[in-house]
Amino acid sequence: MKRMRWLALLAIFSLFAVACSAAEDAVDSAGDAASEAADAAGEAVEEVAEEAEEAVEEAMEEGEEAMEEEAMEEPAELATDYGVTEDSIRVGLSADLSGPFSGLTSVIVAAQEAYFDRVNENGGIAGRQIELVTLDNAYDVPTQLDNYAELSEESEEGVIMISQSTGSPHTSAIAGDLQDDDLLALPLSWYSGWATEFGSNVFELYTNYCFEGMNAVEFLVKQSGVASPKLAIVSRPGEYGQDGAAGARIAAEQLGLEIVDLEASIAGDDFTSIVSTLVSEQPDIVFITSSPGELAQILGGAAQGGLQALWSGSSPSYNVALLDTPVGAALDAFYFHSSYTALWGANESPGMQDMVSEITSRIPTGNYAQADSYVIGWTEAMFTEAVLRLAAEKGDMTRQGVLAAANEVQVDFQGLAPDQTWSGNPNDFAVRATYLYDVVLADATVTTPITEPGSSGLKLVAENFVGDVAAGFEFTEACFVSEG
Repeated sequence: MKRMRWLALLAIFSLFAVACSAAEDAVDSAGDAASEAADAAGEAVEEVAEEAEEAVEEAMEEGEEAMEEEAMEEPAELATDYGVTEDSIRVGLSADLSGPFSGLTSVIVAAQEAYFDRVNENGGIAGRQIELVTLDNAYDVPTQLDNYAELSEESEEGVIMISQSTGSPHTSAIAGDLQDDDLLALPLSWYSGWATEFGSNVFELYTNYCFEGMNAVEFLVKQSGVASPKLAIVSRPGEYGQDGAAGARIAAEQLGLEIVDLEASIAGDDFTSIVSTLVSEQPDIVFITSSPGELAQILGGAAQGGLQALWSGSSPSYNVALLDTPVGAALDAFYFHSSYTALWGANESPGMQDMVSEITSRIPTGNYAQADSYVIGWTEAMFTEAVLRLAAEKGDMTRQGVLAAANEVQVDFQGLAPDQTWSGNPNDFAVRATYLYDVVLADATVTTPITEPGSSGLKLVAENFVGDVAAGFEFTEACFVSEG
């Protein structure tokens, strides 16, 4: 509008200048022209002003309508179905609390409890408190099935996900039901089939038994100093024992090693045949998948019979409590512990410092002889929290929504384990790295609380170790599939 007024005045001044130098009879004509120009300018100004006023009024009306529509909309609600109420999110565990792996499993459960105590103290997730529903499966498949029936109940009394399912055959037994019920389970098992054979409902943490077997054998070969060492493979039957054995066999074949085959030989309580075979065959290296008690009897018996091989095995085979038994010296001399994570106090990462601080303050009288197992429970809880928070952000905390979030989530374990995702092709996302530790009996403090790095008697030798065999392996299916 300022521009229109200026143009009108400019027109008047121009005409006035012309009139001063023209004849008197032209003055009237110039005056008439100036008057017409001024009138035209005024009309233009009024027209622009009216249009501007109409535009402002229209915008205000549209804004008021939008505000009224927004006020009428209901606030966004979180979609839920089973295991989630207005106050709580129920998370299930079917854990071995009285069976052969109860020593480490009870510690793993305690770590989850401590972790979610802190989460709840800080407001929980989506304004709800995390409620852990823990059932003992006693490392027994029928009991596992009973537990699953309770946890999978399609009501508020059921759970939204299972943050621990102890055992390979036990988790295999519920894998089909998990798919039918849209339930997610996190196995305390590292079977290679979770990523390939059981779809998107079983989410393994870290690497698997098969890659672990490959890495351990290749590591032992390098440690032995023997050009072509003889390898003995000793295992339990089933997914746990034979998946690790399959990885060891793959490495042996790639490296051209002679094999003493004791796969699936650990059955019952009599290990005489296994020990006598080891002593007579005199392998240079041994890979075993067993319980800690079985390892103690087999390694101890073979060492007593004169075998001086180097040993390693799938992670649950070894337990630090064995160092306080007669087999401690043999473990010190011959055994390298394989693991999927950094162990208690083994590094100065943010995740380690946070976990050690929280566990020692929240569980001051905890089982620190089993401190390394706290790492597994803590990282299980980190995964669970990440999945639940992502589902909440997406507004869908139904079982399907949580499962979808798990297939998208990327978890930063903050130095406690390799970062991980479960999206895409298993050959691309599968973790292949393991950690290897030397057993050093002199450094162990088994009967008093363990709070210092290294006091569990394990010295880190190889962190995030990936051998050539594991690195080049095309992972498209489980290394072992049970015929049953």
